[in-house]
Amino acid sequence: MRTVLNILNFVLGGFATTLSWLLATLVSIICIVTLPLTRSCWEITKLSLVPYGNEPIHVDELDPSNKNALLNTGGTLLNILWVIFFGWWLCVMHIVVGIAQCVTIIGIPVGIANFKIAGIALWPVGRRVVSVETARAAREANARRRFG
Repeated sequence: MRTVLNILNFVLGGFATTLSWLLATLVSIICIVTLPLTRSCWEITKLSLVPYGNEPIHVDELDPSNKNALLNTGGTLLNILWVIFFGWWLCVMHIVVGIAQCVTIIGIPVGIANFKIAGIALWPVGRRVVSVETARAAREANARRRFG
């Protein structure tokens, strides 16, 4: 089912969103100031290409033992730069593509995936794209550690 939805996503506009993320990745490589954003751009490029079966998760959830206040502060500053340079237009693009996909009944699930990616487009630094199973396992392990 994931494969069918990923193909549907690609055909119904996923190629445009993926190309936009790829462009943002290339621009972040070219501009020296935005070089630290390249990893986040690439992670969301993967998610935009294949949104079903993958899920973004914060690195602190993946490996809570490596939490670092300095890195979190740096990530917040990078996210602010991100919103100014790339985030707003990538977010708007995902919203527009999502609305266009929701016009047809067959495109509604793909449109909803684009709305989820639009939220990530605004604040991507510190996120990694992993399989749904890995994300679920990491969240369950964190919940066990925290609550019991």
